[in-house]
Amino acid sequence: MTDGTATTTDLDLRLEKHRTELTGYCYRMLGSSFEAEDAVQDTLVRAWRSYDKFEGRSSLRSWLYRIATNVCLDMLTAGNKRARPMDLSESTPLAQAALSPRPDHTWLEPMPDNRVLPTVEDPAEAAVAKETVRLAFMAALQQLPPKQRAVLILREVLAWKASEVAELLDTSVASVNSALQRARATLAEREEHGADAAVSDPLDEEQQKLLDRYVKAFEGYDMTALTALLHEDAIMTMPPFDLWLTGHADIAGFMTTLGSACEGSRLLPVQVNGLPGFAQYKPDPEKGGYSPWSIQVLEISDGRLTGFHFFLDTQRWFPLFGVPLHLEAEADEIEEGV
Repeated sequence: MTDGTATTTDLDLRLEKHRTELTGYCYRMLGSSFEAEDAVQDTLVRAWRSYDKFEGRSSLRSWLYRIATNVCLDMLTAGNKRARPMDLSESTPLAQAALSPRPDHTWLEPMPDNRVLPTVEDPAEAAVAKETVRLAFMAALQQLPPKQRAVLILREVLAWKASEVAELLDTSVASVNSALQRARATLAEREEHGADAAVSDPLDEEQQKLLDRYVKAFEGYDMTALTALLHEDAIMTMPPFDLWLTGHADIAGFMTTLGSACEGSRLLPVQVNGLPGFAQYKPDPEKGGYSPWSIQVLEISDGRLTGFHFFLDTQRWFPLFGVPLHLEAEADEIEEGV
């Protein structure tokens, strides 16, 4: 009995150590934080239950990826493609801005870095891992058919050999190479319509200064200072609303009209999708202090903010990111109120 318990515990530990990298894989496949975690849990349960059938013909890691791939492909049979607002419609002029939500399953979801990026010693490997969970890359992945998506992730992100991918997918090396070629062509087309943000890892001095200025401008609700940090074609999105805005005038105009309740917000830094981000809290006139409003994801290129994305479903996102659901007012603010 003791031996059996010890064996079970050992297997649990061996499976669990793959959780983060499997979550990263399933997240890239599915585009959803919560579906990815469900897929990994299903993968580990299936592995645990069928471990006695695992004959060791491949490594435990390869076997787990085979199970995870099948789980994801099953989940993708509905054909749903997660997207960003700009993947679905044209930019809305401020004069026509309306907050129209779409169902949760429409949207590409944010993900904390620590849930999908395993600790690795190789800086180049770490950089690739971060780049391949950024929003633009994730959105491009969602445009690929599921099997092409799996091939691209396994070959380009995880650096598997074509023969290993062929074995995992029960197909030929020629088929894998063909799928990879088609997937690369699709991604290359999307890159022509807006490359991903260029963010150093870790942030360089100029990027860190830009973030500091952003926090000061946003918390102070200084639109002149804020728009000075934006690229002229900067994009602002707010899932679950399908509205998206582009350019200084419309973004500043929105924030001082429909978005004016954000004035007086506080920002806590978070690491999200390989990019800098913040948990945003708005003043709470009823409870006092601050209530959660959004997880912000910032894209930076050439010393300017090219995109900032507000994910508004706080009851889901704030627990996922491990940030509080309420902030107390600071002592000096309370004194000023008195």
